[in-house]
Amino acid sequence: MTDITYIRTWQGWLYLAVVVDLYARKIVGWSMKPTLAREIVLDALFMAVLRRNPQQRVLVHSDQGTQFGSDDWRRFCREHNLQPSMSRRGNCWDNAIVGPSSAA
Repeated sequence: MTDITYIRTWQGWLYLAVVVDLYARKIVGWSMKPTLAREIVLDALFMAVLRRNPQQRVLVHSDQGTQFGSDDWRRFCREHNLQPSMSRRGNCWDNAIVGPSSAA
């Protein structure tokens, strides 16, 4: 499961993308950047793939953010045997476990 949250700093907003392995209940990938460019989610997912080295197809669930709908995201998932999955529009509860309120 993956999502993006934001952190207010003295220098402005910092965005954090995380990938959580729900079975192990661990954060297995993350990336921080000053913008919401699609690279933030690609870097986090790449770290997760390197750390977990999945041998079988893996479901990767996200919301419908533009980063998760990009051609680069779909291509990366296809190349690494990952199956993208998205919440329905306006349904934020599917991936709430990795959202901002779960960090508190």
